[in-house]
Amino acid sequence: MENKKVSKGSQRSDLTGETLKIFWNHAQVYWALVVLCVVSMLVVITCELALPLIYKQFFDQLAIDPIHKTDRATLEEIYRTVFIIASVMVISWFSWRVNMFAAIKMESQVIKDLTDSCFTYLQNNSHRFFTDNFAGALVKRVNRFAVAFEVIADQFILELGPTALRVVLIVGILFWRNTTLGLIFLVWTVTFVIFNFFFAKWKLKFDLARAELDTKVTARLSDTITNALNLKVFAGIDREVAQFKSLTDKHRNARYKSWKLAWLYEGIQGLSVRTLEVLMLVMAVGFWLAGDLTIGDFVLLRSYLSSLTEQIRMIGKMVQKSYEVMADANEMTEVFLKPHEIIDSPNAKALVTSAGVVEFQNVKFSYLDGTKLVLQNLNLKTRKGERVGIVGPSGGGKSTILKLLVRLYDLNDGSILVDGQNIAGVTQASLRRNIAYVPQDPILFHRSLMENIRYSRPEATDEEVIQSSRLAHCHEFISGFPAGYKTLVGERGVKLSGGERQRVAIARAILMNAPILVLDEATSSLDSESETFIQDSLSKLILGRTVIAVAHRFSTIRKMDRIIVVKDGCIIEEGNHDLLLKIENGIYRRLWNLQSTAD
Repeated sequence: MENKKVSKGSQRSDLTGETLKIFWNHAQVYWALVVLCVVSMLVVITCELALPLIYKQFFDQLAIDPIHKTDRATLEEIYRTVFIIASVMVISWFSWRVNMFAAIKMESQVIKDLTDSCFTYLQNNSHRFFTDNFAGALVKRVNRFAVAFEVIADQFILELGPTALRVVLIVGILFWRNTTLGLIFLVWTVTFVIFNFFFAKWKLKFDLARAELDTKVTARLSDTITNALNLKVFAGIDREVAQFKSLTDKHRNARYKSWKLAWLYEGIQGLSVRTLEVLMLVMAVGFWLAGDLTIGDFVLLRSYLSSLTEQIRMIGKMVQKSYEVMADANEMTEVFLKPHEIIDSPNAKALVTSAGVVEFQNVKFSYLDGTKLVLQNLNLKTRKGERVGIVGPSGGGKSTILKLLVRLYDLNDGSILVDGQNIAGVTQASLRRNIAYVPQDPILFHRSLMENIRYSRPEATDEEVIQSSRLAHCHEFISGFPAGYKTLVGERGVKLSGGERQRVAIARAILMNAPILVLDEATSSLDSESETFIQDSLSKLILGRTVIAVAHRFSTIRKMDRIIVVKDGCIIEEGNHDLLLKIENGIYRRLWNLQSTAD
């Protein structure tokens, strides 16, 4: 794209065109309000420009001009002019109120829509996207994107657009009154606007650098707050403070450069505005002495000059402010322009399950292109209601198998079938509604326990939630909280222990009642007593369901119908517990002996 030019002061691209396109696509939905804003502003500007002309007439009626030998107007003519002035003021006031009402209504709705679009687009990104980006930085991008629209909309509706129209009309009126004055003002205006545009364009690279560092500061702040415990237990506070100060120092330097340039620019434009005003007044006196201007023309000229020079002087600030917020907004536009990694195929249908049979066919997968394959020609097929355990050395690809089944990543090659349907050809939502997934490290919402457990099946009753909690042995510790199931668990569930979080995750899976159950180290954070309770619950839960479970603790795996041993992305042993123990020098046997000895 033409706008994607990388600035020297930043690694980010100038995506202003794409950002404005997104803003416009959301704003045009409310075209009636946009039209009302434009029309009402036109009326306001017309009234503003008409008032100096009427005041010119008013002062000409009052004054005795020795140059033009004019007489005063009658009292009736003077009051008639006052009435016209009052009428124009009322029309201008009413139109301004209409303009503000339309702008407020339109902007508030578009900001809401933009925020919704950001949320939807973010959440439809792949699992990899969220592991590659800081949560705090993404939140800031969304917030700044919405704020940027508000600033840009205000500039175009209330500031920049009306100012441009005022300049055109006032230059025309000045040409009508005096060609020389009109020409001087026109040349100054064109020069000033061109200077503003190129200066702001040049300054953009510094604004982009400031925005990028602002995001980095937020990301570092979010990362260290999330890992506050690590800072304490590893005595890292002083080190992190020093690194944070170094980062904020770079941010300060970038911000100082941006602000210093704005300060320099304001000095230049302020001097040029004052020079223009003095020059125009001096020349106007000469034209008055020559009889080309009246006393009223001085009122007209002064009104236009004081109003318009201030407006034009503000153009610089408006343009710079617009570029600054666009630099902020461009960070979210980068996200919008990056296609989703995992998408439903155009003809995707809902998954229909009957037996819950899962099949991996010649599956190859690597997390990054060109890197070593994590899974190599993996073939695995479950039977209806079969319980399959997966064990093996760390890094062998066990958890990857489960992540691919719920399509957190797409395959390099091969296919995964559920009841004969390729999961790449069904909708992601329908696939995940049929698989209850308990991850290795369950993360909970900062909501109540009732809401967290019910999340897998929103329509479930309180009684069903409590029953699932009993089966997962959550009810015991939940009942001990003063607020019971209304207890808030904290961000990511930090108010609960690891074992409690896992039991909540298992209760959520039980409530889901899906035909396929996937367990990724579901009992790894439980003490022996809790594990016994959970294994009892799981033995009831897995009846009639296809189960695929990864576990390091063999007490969870040994009762599975079939156990596969995965190493370096390949299945190297397969069978039930007793059969695998008979394999001389087998990995399963060695791991079992090591764990039995340790226990």
